[in-house]
Amino acid sequence: MPGRVEVATVDHRLRAESASEAAMVAELCAGHKIPHEILSVKVPQGNVQDMARMARYRALGEWARRRELGAIATAHHADDQAETLIMRLNRASGVAGLAGVRARGNVPGTDLALLRPLLGWRRAELAEIVKAAGLLPADDPGNRDTRFDRVRIREALKGCDWLDVRAMAVSASHLADAEGVMVWAAQREWNEAVTVSEDSILYRPGAPRAIRLRIVGRAIAMLGGIPRGGDVARLINRLQAGKDGTLAGVVARSAADGSWRFRREPPRRGGANHL
Repeated sequence: MPGRVEVATVDHRLRAESASEAAMVAELCAGHKIPHEILSVKVPQGNVQDMARMARYRALGEWARRRELGAIATAHHADDQAETLIMRLNRASGVAGLAGVRARGNVPGTDLALLRPLLGWRRAELAEIVKAAGLLPADDPGNRDTRFDRVRIREALKGCDWLDVRAMAVSASHLADAEGVMVWAAQREWNEAVTVSEDSILYRPGAPRAIRLRIVGRAIAMLGGIPRGGDVARLINRLQAGKDGTLAGVVARSAADGSWRFRREPPRRGGANHL
């Protein structure tokens, strides 16, 4: 696609090598007369991976709009999918956490197409292509601390010949499809069973537990709380037993008719939120 492709390199400035790697890509693109831009971002405090992802896509989306580009393609590959799947299985994640990335989607928060054309390729295969072109692959090791989940999994997959990484990547994409169904079902349940008023949210649960988890989490978030999955599950156990509870600054009450009502917790001195 000569003349129709541009390149951006996001420098998260989290590793000492990142600036020189971005400069290497800029030099390579200049040699092929491909427009290139380095996008330096500041990663906020918090979960580094999540914050870096948000900052990266925000920068790419702004760059694509400024350059009037029709889509963004990233280099996610089969090993990325498998690493994420194993890491989150090890953390007992639900469907949302286990869902892999799709070959086609949208840049978060925009309607700009997001393409991932390399999901069927292994990391080692891509490295060989780069070497065959006379280039030195840039290896992003992530956090070099061996306690870091993704690095340990990455090293294990390199020498594991009994796991089919491509098949795992396909499974992750199937889970992404399942997550899409869950999102659809949760929105339908919200539309049919939730009433939002000025001071409270009323929910008349009728869906399976997995959907209830999403509805309750969404209700608490709308009321200003930041709920965690395990805490939401415990709160639902109480509500299903006809008991009240408090989570993330939100009071939940179970009524005799089986409905659940959520309100912001009244201000009080001292004490912590509890179930």
